[in-house]
Amino acid sequence: MEKRISPWFWIPTLYFAQGIPYFIVNNISVMMFTKMGVPNGDMAMFTSLLYLPWMIKPFWSPFVDIFKTKRWWTVVMQIVMTVAFVFTIFSIPTPTAEMLASQSTPISMFYVTLILFVVTAFASATHDIAADGFYMLALKQSDQAAFVGIRSTFYRLSSIFGQGVLVALAGLIENNTNNIPMSWRITMIVTAVIFAVCSLYHTFMLPRPTADTSSLKDEKPTVGAIFMEFGRTFATYFKKSGVWLAIVFMLLYRLPEAFLIKMCMPFLVASKEMGGLGLSTAEVGVVYGTIGVLFLTIGGILGGLFASKLGLKKSLWTMAGCMTLPCLTFVYLAVCQPENLVLTSIAIAIEQFGYGFGFTAYMLYMMYFSEGELKTSHYSICTAFMAMSMLIPGMFAGYIQEALGYVDFFWMVMVCCFATLAVTFFVDRKIDPNYGKK
Repeated sequence: MEKRISPWFWIPTLYFAQGIPYFIVNNISVMMFTKMGVPNGDMAMFTSLLYLPWMIKPFWSPFVDIFKTKRWWTVVMQIVMTVAFVFTIFSIPTPTAEMLASQSTPISMFYVTLILFVVTAFASATHDIAADGFYMLALKQSDQAAFVGIRSTFYRLSSIFGQGVLVALAGLIENNTNNIPMSWRITMIVTAVIFAVCSLYHTFMLPRPTADTSSLKDEKPTVGAIFMEFGRTFATYFKKSGVWLAIVFMLLYRLPEAFLIKMCMPFLVASKEMGGLGLSTAEVGVVYGTIGVLFLTIGGILGGLFASKLGLKKSLWTMAGCMTLPCLTFVYLAVCQPENLVLTSIAIAIEQFGYGFGFTAYMLYMMYFSEGELKTSHYSICTAFMAMSMLIPGMFAGYIQEALGYVDFFWMVMVCCFATLAVTFFVDRKIDPNYGKK
Protein backbone atom coordinates (compact mmCIF):
# COMPACT_ATOMS: atom_id res chain seq x y z
CA MET A 1 0.00 0.00 0.00
CA GLU A 2 1.31 3.45 -0.91
CA LYS A 3 2.49 5.46 2.13
CA ARG A 4 0.96 8.93 2.21
CA ILE A 5 3.49 11.74 2.77
CA SER A 6 2.21 15.31 2.83
CA PRO A 7 3.41 17.37 -0.16
CA TRP A 8 4.48 20.05 2.32
CA PHE A 9 7.24 17.70 3.49
CA TRP A 10 8.93 17.32 0.10
CA ILE A 11 7.80 19.86 -2.55
CA PRO A 12 9.52 22.91 -0.96
CA THR A 13 12.81 21.05 -0.43
CA LEU A 14 12.70 19.31 -3.82
CA TYR A 15 12.34 22.55 -5.80
CA PHE A 16 14.79 24.41 -3.59
CA ALA A 17 17.29 21.63 -4.37
CA GLN A 18 16.38 21.75 -8.08
CA GLY A 19 17.39 25.40 -8.36
CA ILE A 20 20.74 25.34 -6.51
CA PRO A 21 22.84 23.43 -9.10
CA TYR A 22 21.35 25.42 -12.00
CA PHE A 23 22.33 28.75 -10.43
CA ILE A 24 25.73 27.45 -9.32
CA VAL A 25 26.59 26.30 -12.85
CA ASN A 26 25.08 29.13 -14.89
CA ASN A 27 25.33 32.18 -12.64
CA ILE A 28 27.70 31.77 -9.71
CA SER A 29 30.35 30.33 -12.03
CA VAL A 30 30.35 33.70 -13.85
CA MET A 31 31.12 35.58 -10.65
CA MET A 32 33.68 33.02 -9.45
CA PHE A 33 35.67 32.98 -12.69
CA THR A 34 35.52 36.79 -12.89
CA LYS A 35 36.83 37.24 -9.36
CA MET A 36 39.52 34.61 -9.99
CA GLY A 37 40.92 36.79 -12.80
CA VAL A 38 39.68 34.95 -15.92
CA PRO A 39 39.27 37.43 -18.84
CA ASN A 40 35.67 38.21 -19.79
CA GLY A 41 35.96 36.62 -23.23
CA ASP A 42 37.07 33.20 -21.96
CA MET A 43 34.75 33.39 -18.96
CA ALA A 44 31.65 34.06 -21.08
CA MET A 45 32.58 31.46 -23.70
CA PHE A 46 33.09 28.57 -21.29
CA THR A 47 30.27 29.37 -18.87
CA SER A 48 27.85 29.71 -21.81
CA LEU A 49 28.79 26.21 -22.97
CA LEU A 50 27.50 24.97 -19.61
CA TYR A 51 23.96 25.67 -20.92
CA LEU A 52 24.45 22.81 -23.39
CA PRO A 53 22.89 20.02 -21.25
CA TRP A 54 19.64 21.99 -20.94
CA MET A 55 19.69 22.60 -24.70
CA ILE A 56 20.02 18.92 -25.64
CA LYS A 57 18.02 17.32 -22.84
CA PRO A 58 15.08 16.45 -25.18
CA PHE A 59 17.41 13.86 -26.74
CA TRP A 60 17.72 11.85 -23.56
CA SER A 61 14.54 12.77 -21.62
CA PRO A 62 12.69 9.66 -22.95
CA PHE A 63 15.26 7.45 -21.21
CA VAL A 64 14.10 8.84 -17.86
CA ASP A 65 10.67 7.40 -18.70
CA ILE A 66 12.00 4.14 -20.08
CA PHE A 67 14.53 3.16 -17.40
CA LYS A 68 13.85 3.07 -13.64
CA THR A 69 11.42 5.38 -11.79
CA LYS A 70 11.28 9.18 -11.55
CA ARG A 71 12.01 8.88 -7.83
CA TRP A 72 15.15 6.84 -8.55
CA TRP A 73 16.44 9.34 -11.10
CA THR A 74 15.71 12.27 -8.75
CA VAL A 75 17.57 10.82 -5.77
CA VAL A 76 20.50 9.42 -7.78
CA MET A 77 21.06 12.72 -9.62
CA GLN A 78 21.08 14.58 -6.29
CA ILE A 79 23.75 12.19 -5.00
CA VAL A 80 25.81 12.66 -8.18
CA MET A 81 25.62 16.45 -7.81
CA THR A 82 26.61 16.26 -4.14
CA VAL A 83 29.72 14.27 -5.07
CA ALA A 84 30.52 16.76 -7.87
CA PHE A 85 30.26 19.69 -5.43
CA VAL A 86 32.62 17.95 -3.01
CA PHE A 87 35.24 17.40 -5.73
CA THR A 88 34.79 21.00 -6.91
CA ILE A 89 36.06 22.20 -3.52
CA PHE A 90 39.44 20.58 -4.20
CA SER A 91 39.55 21.55 -7.89
CA ILE A 92 39.55 25.34 -7.39
CA PRO A 93 43.09 26.56 -8.20
CA THR A 94 45.07 29.39 -6.62
CA PRO A 95 46.06 32.01 -9.22
CA THR A 96 48.90 34.40 -8.35
CA ALA A 97 48.14 37.88 -7.05
CA GLU A 98 49.41 39.31 -10.35
CA MET A 99 46.95 37.17 -12.34
CA LEU A 100 44.04 38.23 -10.14
CA ALA A 101 44.94 41.92 -10.38
CA SER A 102 45.49 41.96 -14.14
CA GLN A 103 42.54 39.69 -15.03
CA SER A 104 44.92 37.37 -16.89
CA THR A 105 44.29 34.00 -15.22
CA PRO A 106 44.30 31.35 -17.98
CA ILE A 107 41.10 29.31 -18.24
CA SER A 108 43.32 26.20 -18.48
CA MET A 109 43.81 26.40 -14.70
CA PHE A 110 40.09 25.63 -14.31
CA TYR A 111 39.70 22.63 -16.63
CA VAL A 112 39.01 20.21 -13.77
CA THR A 113 36.52 22.65 -12.24
CA LEU A 114 34.81 23.04 -15.63
CA ILE A 115 34.57 19.26 -16.09
CA LEU A 116 32.90 18.99 -12.67
CA PHE A 117 30.51 21.81 -13.63
CA VAL A 118 29.67 19.90 -16.84
CA VAL A 119 28.91 16.76 -14.78
CA THR A 120 26.74 18.87 -12.47
CA ALA A 121 24.97 20.46 -15.46
CA PHE A 122 24.05 17.10 -17.04
CA ALA A 123 22.91 15.73 -13.67
CA SER A 124 20.89 18.91 -13.02
CA ALA A 125 19.18 18.80 -16.42
CA THR A 126 18.29 15.13 -15.87
CA HIS A 127 17.07 15.97 -12.36
CA ASP A 128 14.77 18.65 -13.85
CA ILE A 129 13.16 16.06 -16.14
CA ALA A 130 12.71 13.51 -13.35
CA ALA A 131 11.55 15.91 -10.62
CA ASP A 132 8.92 17.57 -12.83
CA GLY A 133 7.62 14.16 -13.90
CA PHE A 134 7.64 12.92 -10.29
CA TYR A 135 5.62 15.99 -9.24
CA MET A 136 2.83 15.05 -11.66
CA LEU A 137 2.87 11.38 -10.66
CA ALA A 138 2.95 11.89 -6.90
CA LEU A 139 0.11 14.43 -6.75
CA LYS A 140 -3.53 14.43 -7.75
CA GLN A 141 -4.45 17.02 -10.40
CA SER A 142 -6.10 19.26 -7.80
CA ASP A 143 -2.94 19.16 -5.66
CA GLN A 144 -0.74 19.85 -8.69
CA ALA A 145 -2.59 23.13 -9.25
CA ALA A 146 -2.57 23.97 -5.55
CA PHE A 147 1.19 23.50 -5.14
CA VAL A 148 2.41 25.04 -8.40
CA GLY A 149 2.88 28.38 -6.64
CA ILE A 150 4.77 26.71 -3.78
CA ARG A 151 7.23 24.97 -6.13
CA SER A 152 7.84 28.22 -8.05
CA THR A 153 8.36 30.16 -4.81
CA PHE A 154 10.97 27.74 -3.47
CA TYR A 155 12.73 27.59 -6.83
CA ARG A 156 13.03 31.38 -6.68
CA LEU A 157 14.22 31.17 -3.08
CA SER A 158 17.00 28.87 -4.26
CA SER A 159 17.92 31.61 -6.75
CA ILE A 160 18.15 34.16 -3.94
CA PHE A 161 20.16 31.68 -1.88
CA GLY A 162 22.49 30.84 -4.78
CA GLN A 163 23.00 34.28 -6.35
CA GLY A 164 22.46 36.28 -3.17
CA VAL A 165 23.42 34.45 0.02
CA LEU A 166 26.27 32.34 -1.40
CA VAL A 167 27.80 35.25 -3.34
CA ALA A 168 27.48 37.51 -0.28
CA LEU A 169 29.13 34.77 1.82
CA ALA A 170 32.04 34.56 -0.63
CA GLY A 171 32.34 38.34 -0.49
CA LEU A 172 32.30 38.40 3.31
CA ILE A 173 35.07 35.78 3.52
CA GLU A 174 37.05 37.65 0.84
CA ASN A 175 36.80 40.91 2.81
CA ASN A 176 37.93 39.26 6.06
CA THR A 177 40.75 37.12 4.64
CA ASN A 178 41.75 38.89 1.41
CA ASN A 179 41.96 35.37 -0.06
CA ILE A 180 39.68 35.04 -3.10
CA PRO A 181 40.33 31.33 -3.88
CA MET A 182 39.66 30.35 -0.26
CA SER A 183 36.42 32.36 -0.21
CA TRP A 184 35.05 30.27 -3.09
CA ARG A 185 36.29 26.99 -1.60
CA ILE A 186 34.45 27.70 1.64
CA THR A 187 31.36 28.75 -0.33
CA MET A 188 31.44 25.43 -2.20
CA ILE A 189 31.85 23.56 1.11
CA VAL A 190 28.65 25.22 2.38
CA THR A 191 26.90 24.32 -0.89
CA ALA A 192 28.05 20.69 -0.73
CA VAL A 193 26.91 20.28 2.89
CA ILE A 194 23.46 21.79 2.24
CA PHE A 195 22.99 19.71 -0.90
CA ALA A 196 24.13 16.53 0.88
CA VAL A 197 21.51 17.15 3.59
CA CYS A 198 18.83 17.66 0.91
CA SER A 199 19.87 14.45 -0.87
CA LEU A 200 19.78 12.42 2.35
CA TYR A 201 16.42 13.90 3.30
CA HIS A 202 14.84 13.09 -0.08
CA THR A 203 16.20 9.53 -0.01
CA PHE A 204 13.79 8.84 2.86
CA MET A 205 11.09 11.51 2.55
CA LEU A 206 10.09 11.39 -1.13
CA PRO A 207 6.90 9.34 -1.49
CA ARG A 208 6.79 6.15 -3.56
CA PRO A 209 3.69 6.58 -5.79
CA THR A 210 2.41 3.39 -7.40
CA ALA A 211 2.12 5.26 -10.72
CA ASP A 212 5.88 5.92 -10.73
CA THR A 213 7.07 3.04 -12.90
CA SER A 214 9.10 2.55 -16.05
CA SER A 215 7.03 3.33 -19.14
CA LEU A 216 7.87 -0.15 -20.47
CA LYS A 217 6.71 -1.95 -17.28
CA ASP A 218 8.22 -5.43 -17.62
CA GLU A 219 8.89 -5.19 -21.36
CA LYS A 220 12.41 -4.97 -22.68
CA PRO A 221 13.11 -1.77 -24.64
CA THR A 222 14.17 -2.31 -28.22
CA VAL A 223 16.50 0.06 -29.99
CA GLY A 224 14.11 0.25 -32.94
CA ALA A 225 11.11 1.21 -30.81
CA ILE A 226 13.05 3.92 -28.98
CA PHE A 227 14.39 5.52 -32.15
CA MET A 228 11.01 5.29 -33.87
CA GLU A 229 9.39 7.25 -31.04
CA PHE A 230 12.25 9.79 -31.11
CA GLY A 231 11.78 10.23 -34.84
CA ARG A 232 8.02 10.69 -34.55
CA THR A 233 8.42 13.34 -31.86
CA PHE A 234 10.79 15.48 -33.92
CA ALA A 235 9.00 14.87 -37.23
CA THR A 236 5.65 16.07 -35.87
CA TYR A 237 7.32 19.10 -34.26
CA PHE A 238 8.94 20.31 -37.48
CA LYS A 239 5.70 19.72 -39.41
CA LYS A 240 3.80 22.19 -37.23
CA SER A 241 2.40 25.23 -39.01
CA GLY A 242 4.70 28.25 -38.65
CA VAL A 243 7.49 26.24 -37.05
CA TRP A 244 10.37 28.27 -38.54
CA LEU A 245 8.88 31.59 -37.43
CA ALA A 246 8.39 30.09 -33.97
CA ILE A 247 12.04 28.97 -33.83
CA VAL A 248 13.28 32.42 -34.91
CA PHE A 249 11.09 33.99 -32.21
CA MET A 250 12.44 31.61 -29.55
CA LEU A 251 16.02 32.40 -30.59
CA LEU A 252 15.76 36.19 -30.87
CA TYR A 253 13.13 37.40 -28.37
CA ARG A 254 15.65 37.24 -25.50
CA LEU A 255 18.68 38.39 -27.52
CA PRO A 256 19.35 41.60 -25.51
CA GLU A 257 19.14 39.74 -22.19
CA ALA A 258 21.29 36.88 -23.51
CA PHE A 259 24.16 39.34 -24.04
CA LEU A 260 23.43 41.33 -20.90
CA ILE A 261 23.22 38.46 -18.41
CA LYS A 262 26.80 37.29 -19.08
CA MET A 263 28.34 40.73 -18.57
CA CYS A 264 26.16 42.02 -15.75
CA MET A 265 28.15 40.67 -12.78
CA PRO A 266 31.59 41.26 -14.37
CA PHE A 267 30.51 44.88 -15.01
CA LEU A 268 29.38 45.35 -11.42
CA VAL A 269 32.70 44.16 -9.92
CA ALA A 270 35.06 45.66 -12.57
CA SER A 271 37.03 48.68 -11.37
CA LYS A 272 36.03 52.23 -12.33
CA GLU A 273 39.16 52.44 -14.47
CA MET A 274 38.02 49.40 -16.46
CA GLY A 275 34.57 50.94 -16.98
CA GLY A 276 32.75 49.01 -14.22
CA LEU A 277 31.12 50.04 -10.95
CA GLY A 278 33.75 48.66 -8.57
CA LEU A 279 31.29 46.88 -6.25
CA SER A 280 32.52 44.26 -3.81
CA THR A 281 31.47 40.62 -4.14
CA ALA A 282 29.24 40.97 -1.06
CA GLU A 283 27.54 44.07 -2.52
CA VAL A 284 26.81 42.19 -5.77
CA GLY A 285 25.27 39.39 -3.70
CA VAL A 286 22.86 41.89 -2.16
CA VAL A 287 22.19 44.16 -5.16
CA TYR A 288 21.99 41.62 -7.98
CA GLY A 289 21.51 38.30 -6.23
CA THR A 290 18.87 39.43 -3.73
CA ILE A 291 17.21 42.71 -4.78
CA GLY A 292 17.49 41.86 -8.49
CA VAL A 293 16.08 38.35 -8.10
CA LEU A 294 13.28 39.65 -5.85
CA PHE A 295 12.14 42.12 -8.54
CA LEU A 296 12.60 39.48 -11.24
CA THR A 297 10.16 37.29 -9.28
CA ILE A 298 7.68 40.14 -8.75
CA GLY A 299 7.82 40.93 -12.48
CA GLY A 300 7.12 37.30 -13.33
CA ILE A 301 4.13 37.12 -10.97
CA LEU A 302 2.60 40.37 -12.24
CA GLY A 303 3.33 39.34 -15.84
CA GLY A 304 1.36 36.14 -15.32
CA LEU A 305 -1.61 38.04 -13.86
CA PHE A 306 -1.47 40.60 -16.70
CA ALA A 307 -1.37 37.90 -19.41
CA SER A 308 -4.18 35.88 -17.82
CA LYS A 309 -6.40 38.98 -17.91
CA LEU A 310 -5.67 40.11 -21.48
CA GLY A 311 -4.43 36.92 -23.15
CA LEU A 312 -1.10 36.39 -24.90
CA LYS A 313 -1.90 38.38 -28.05
CA LYS A 314 -2.99 41.60 -26.32
CA SER A 315 -0.22 41.50 -23.75
CA LEU A 316 2.63 40.57 -26.14
CA TRP A 317 3.68 44.09 -27.19
CA THR A 318 3.62 45.43 -23.64
CA MET A 319 5.80 42.54 -22.53
CA ALA A 320 8.20 42.95 -25.45
CA GLY A 321 8.59 46.61 -24.46
CA CYS A 322 9.32 45.63 -20.86
CA MET A 323 11.86 43.11 -22.13
CA THR A 324 13.81 45.73 -24.08
CA LEU A 325 13.51 49.27 -22.69
CA PRO A 326 14.86 48.54 -19.17
CA CYS A 327 18.19 47.55 -20.79
CA LEU A 328 18.77 51.33 -20.90
CA THR A 329 19.45 51.18 -17.16
CA PHE A 330 22.80 49.51 -17.88
CA VAL A 331 23.69 52.23 -20.39
CA TYR A 332 23.01 54.73 -17.60
CA LEU A 333 25.13 52.74 -15.11
CA ALA A 334 28.03 52.41 -17.57
CA VAL A 335 27.98 56.09 -18.60
CA CYS A 336 27.43 57.65 -15.15
CA GLN A 337 29.14 55.03 -12.93
CA PRO A 338 27.13 56.15 -9.87
CA GLU A 339 28.76 55.90 -6.44
CA ASN A 340 25.39 55.60 -4.73
CA LEU A 341 24.53 51.94 -4.10
CA VAL A 342 20.82 52.81 -3.85
CA LEU A 343 20.79 54.19 -7.42
CA THR A 344 22.56 51.06 -8.67
CA SER A 345 20.04 48.86 -6.84
CA ILE A 346 17.10 50.78 -8.32
CA ALA A 347 18.51 50.49 -11.85
CA ILE A 348 19.03 46.72 -11.51
CA ALA A 349 15.60 46.30 -9.91
CA ILE A 350 13.98 48.08 -12.89
CA GLU A 351 15.88 45.97 -15.44
CA GLN A 352 15.16 42.69 -13.64
CA PHE A 353 11.48 43.55 -13.15
CA GLY A 354 11.17 44.28 -16.88
CA TYR A 355 12.87 41.00 -17.75
CA GLY A 356 10.64 39.01 -15.39
CA PHE A 357 7.51 40.70 -16.75
CA GLY A 358 8.52 40.35 -20.41
CA PHE A 359 9.72 36.76 -20.08
CA THR A 360 6.15 35.68 -19.27
CA ALA A 361 5.18 36.17 -22.92
CA TYR A 362 8.05 33.94 -24.00
CA MET A 363 6.95 31.09 -21.71
CA LEU A 364 3.32 31.45 -22.77
CA TYR A 365 4.27 31.40 -26.44
CA MET A 366 6.22 28.15 -26.00
CA MET A 367 3.15 26.57 -24.38
CA TYR A 368 0.94 27.96 -27.13
CA PHE A 369 3.13 26.58 -29.90
CA SER A 370 3.38 23.18 -28.15
CA GLU A 371 -0.39 22.63 -28.10
CA GLY A 372 -1.62 19.44 -29.79
CA GLU A 373 -0.33 15.90 -29.99
CA LEU A 374 2.86 15.14 -28.01
CA LYS A 375 2.50 18.44 -26.17
CA THR A 376 4.99 17.50 -23.43
CA SER A 377 7.70 16.36 -25.85
CA HIS A 378 7.20 19.38 -28.11
CA TYR A 379 7.46 21.75 -25.15
CA SER A 380 10.73 20.04 -24.23
CA ILE A 381 12.05 20.79 -27.74
CA CYS A 382 10.99 24.42 -27.29
CA THR A 383 13.03 24.61 -24.07
CA ALA A 384 16.02 23.37 -26.07
CA PHE A 385 15.71 26.39 -28.38
CA MET A 386 15.27 28.55 -25.26
CA ALA A 387 18.61 27.30 -23.93
CA MET A 388 20.21 27.81 -27.37
CA SER A 389 18.99 31.43 -27.36
CA MET A 390 21.13 32.03 -24.26
CA LEU A 391 24.07 29.79 -25.14
CA ILE A 392 25.06 31.22 -28.54
CA PRO A 393 25.03 34.99 -27.74
CA GLY A 394 26.59 34.32 -24.33
CA MET A 395 29.56 32.53 -25.92
CA PHE A 396 30.60 35.71 -27.71
CA ALA A 397 29.41 38.35 -25.20
CA GLY A 398 32.74 38.53 -23.37
CA TYR A 399 34.85 38.89 -26.50
CA ILE A 400 32.53 41.63 -27.82
CA GLN A 401 32.70 43.48 -24.49
CA GLU A 402 36.50 43.30 -24.47
CA ALA A 403 36.56 44.78 -27.97
CA LEU A 404 33.98 47.54 -27.35
CA GLY A 405 34.27 48.40 -23.66
CA TYR A 406 31.28 48.42 -21.32
CA VAL A 407 29.54 51.61 -22.55
CA ASP A 408 29.51 50.63 -26.24
CA PHE A 409 28.68 47.03 -25.32
CA PHE A 410 25.50 48.11 -23.54
CA TRP A 411 24.60 50.38 -26.46
CA MET A 412 24.99 47.31 -28.71
CA VAL A 413 22.57 45.47 -26.38
CA MET A 414 20.05 48.27 -27.01
CA VAL A 415 20.45 47.80 -30.79
CA CYS A 416 19.67 44.09 -30.28
CA CYS A 417 16.29 45.16 -28.89
CA PHE A 418 15.18 45.73 -32.50
CA ALA A 419 15.47 41.96 -33.04
CA THR A 420 13.03 41.39 -30.17
CA LEU A 421 10.55 43.91 -31.60
CA ALA A 422 10.87 42.51 -35.15
CA VAL A 423 10.06 38.90 -34.20
CA THR A 424 7.25 40.17 -31.95
CA PHE A 425 5.70 41.95 -34.94
CA PHE A 426 5.59 38.80 -37.09
CA VAL A 427 4.52 36.40 -34.33
CA ASP A 428 1.76 38.70 -33.09
CA ARG A 429 -0.14 38.22 -36.38
CA LYS A 430 -0.31 34.43 -35.89
CA ILE A 431 -1.51 34.16 -32.28
CA ASP A 432 -5.07 33.13 -31.36
CA PRO A 433 -6.64 36.22 -29.66
CA ASN A 434 -8.28 34.02 -27.00
CA TYR A 435 -5.19 32.07 -25.96
CA GLY A 436 -4.13 32.61 -22.35
CA LYS A 437 -7.29 34.37 -21.18
CA LYS A 438 -9.03 33.07 -18.09
